[in-house]
This record gives sequence, C-alpha cells and structure tokens, in this order.
Amino acid sequence: MNEPRPAPAMRDAVDFAVVGDNILDIADFAIEKYEFTSGTTLSDEARDEALELVRDALWEMVKAFRSRRKEWRKKLFDSADEVVRAYAEKA
Repeated sequence: MNEPRPAPAMRDAVDFAVVGDNILDIADFAIEKYEFTSGTTLSDEARDEALELVRDALWEMVKAFRSRRKEWRKKLFDSADEVVRAYAEKA
C-alpha cells in the first residue's frame, strides 16, 4: 500500500506586502478624491488621522478575506475527500 502523502502546501494567492502598499495608495487616493470633490484641503493632522482610519478599515477587510480563504481551502480538501470516498465505494 502507498504511504500517505502530506497535504500539499497551498501557495498564497495574495501577497499581503503588496496589499499593504495598495491599502496606503487607496487611502491616499480616497483622501485626495475627497479634497478634490469637496473643494477643501485637510490639515496634515486630519489627513494623517483619516489615513490611519482608512488603513485600519481596509486591514479589517483583509483579515476577513484571509479567514474566508482558510474556510474555502478547508472546503476544497473536504470536497476532494468526499469525491474520493464516493469513488472508492463504487469501485
């Protein structure tokens, strides 16, 4: 009988260092868009605070995404197990 292989390593589909850079870019863009559309300029202090709030909100979304990704990975393995068992029972 074949020795069981360890579960394959799942590569990250997302580079979270890049996501972090993108989050700061998105936050900057949102602030600039607000300033442009409102015709106002935020103070440096307000800009820094808004940047931090946007960054925190977007990182919460990233955390939720990572959690869902883990759930989906588990579903992939569970589904594969079910298919193999169903096949083996028919064979």
